[in-house]
Amino acid sequence: MLKEKICIVTGGASGIGLAVSQKFIEEGAKVVMADINEDKLKEEAEKIGADYCVTNLAKREDCKKLVDYTLDKYSKVDVLVNVAGVQTVAPIDEFPEDRWDLIINLMLTAPFLLTKYVWPSMKEQGWGRVINLNSIHGLVASEFKSAYVSAKHGLAGLTKTTALEGGPLGITVNSICPAYVRTPLVDGQIADQAKTHGITEEEVISEIMLKKAAIKKMIEPETIADAALFLCSKSADNITGTTFTIDGGWVAN
Repeated sequence: MLKEKICIVTGGASGIGLAVSQKFIEEGAKVVMADINEDKLKEEAEKIGADYCVTNLAKREDCKKLVDYTLDKYSKVDVLVNVAGVQTVAPIDEFPEDRWDLIINLMLTAPFLLTKYVWPSMKEQGWGRVINLNSIHGLVASEFKSAYVSAKHGLAGLTKTTALEGGPLGITVNSICPAYVRTPLVDGQIADQAKTHGITEEEVISEIMLKKAAIKKMIEPETIADAALFLCSKSADNITGTTFTIDGGWVAN
């Protein structure tokens, strides 16, 4: 399906980013994985046969560096998948200001910049796919996640705006909005929330993460990778500006 397509996947060293990278390579794509964790990134990229670029996407110059690297080596970008993210859980009056800056820079400013930088290549080709890994927290809020929820709501707006601009150019832009996915990032959230709420980690999973879902099951990264692949397919040519929700029924409440 993606034979000879050039794809950038951020957050590629683990979790959803790694699952998307592997899925795309299986479908014939050439993938440039980006992550700040150099050792893990190199290990996983070599394991699945991907290219890689070590970047700190909270820095604007590294966003440009990633796209320039890809264009210099492959002369185009067909697909951009913005996955990279972090999380901090804290009450608003205790929320670290430096973490606010990091989360907004990494999870909202970086997707904007990367989209901006790959846009001319996609526009010239008359075809492109931008997929923003969003969250149900781009649709609803939860306490103690002010920066994360703000970034994800902003990402939903960025998705809709760029979808309107990209439609006439053959570029589609969509968000995937999952509930909790079994990733290293979520593992960290479990420990943080247990501390914040004063409960056990098992109670975090059952009473917070899965409480509002009709399907009481954590989502696997491969499920998100399948959704990303679908959004790159011919069947999704008329799908743009969406918040593709995979939440076990969470937002049906």
